[in-house]
Amino acid sequence: QVLLVQSGGGLVQAGGSLRLSCAASRNIFSMNRMGWYRQAPGKQREVVATITSGGNTFYADSVKGRFTISRDISKNTVYLQMNSLKPEDTAVYYCNANFEQRDYWGQGTQVTVSS
Repeated sequence: QVLLVQSGGGLVQAGGSLRLSCAASRNIFSMNRMGWYRQAPGKQREVVATITSGGNTFYADSVKGRFTISRDISKNTVYLQMNSLKPEDTAVYYCNANFEQRDYWGQGTQVTVSS
């Protein structure tokens, strides 16, 4: 069982920055993969960025060069630094952990980017 607690998010103007945090109840180094997903109104949930236990990262094309996923193993926390935000980044963002072949999700946090 993995509990993920998210923090961060909110309202920001286009071009601004936000950082999301995801604190896990277990050692994140034991996770196969952790990441961030988002879901905009009327759209399917999509992957934003992921990081494997080995530290390999993946980014959706839409966020490459603007978003950075990172982790602090000592705090069991994964971060998503979002820079140069655009209105199309507006969505509910979810933290995800894949552990022992099961997916776990955070509670979600709203990110709204105004134009």
